[in-house]
Amino acid sequence: MADKRMQKKFQARQKILLAAAQQFEVQGFANTSIAGIMQAAELGVGTFYNYFNSKEEVLLTLARNLREEVEKNISAAREVNQSSPELLELCCVCTAKVIDENRFILPLFISASEHSDKPEQISKSLSPGFRELFKEIILRGQAGGEFRNDVPANIISEMIHSIYQTTAFSKLEISFQENIRLKIKILLKGIEL
Repeated sequence: MADKRMQKKFQARQKILLAAAQQFEVQGFANTSIAGIMQAAELGVGTFYNYFNSKEEVLLTLARNLREEVEKNISAAREVNQSSPELLELCCVCTAKVIDENRFILPLFISASEHSDKPEQISKSLSPGFRELFKEIILRGQAGGEFRNDVPANIISEMIHSIYQTTAFSKLEISFQENIRLKIKILLKGIEL
């Protein structure tokens, strides 16, 4: 009996996340309401609050799920001992793909920089965590002598994060993913030893 209840709760939560992603994609985050999400999920509005406190929490959950997708690709690359520059490029390209295919997370990705001046505990709770992924790889590369040490890893990860922000508003005649890939290649040349 408990297993069925847990499965039902899991399914309801997944329906809410899927409906929210669809609503955010079609209407944009600002124009999406909790009522709209729940109508698309075919669940009562009150059910929403059994799983989430706000639509911002839903968006953050979706973004963290996408981050986990990127992490899986990075983990697979680590197993074949790719270098830190290769890992960082892969991470950036995978992140660009995930963002391009799930444009609803762009506002959250962009707003994460607005919280970078807050205490780490608060800024982490408001961030999807992509910048932390970049930083982890950069620190590994600095420790292994693959990246320069004269610039702090958090500055480099912030630079990478800002590439996504500027590309989101780019008017260039190339795709979002290609734009990111080219910019990351330039940045990598500047930090590699």
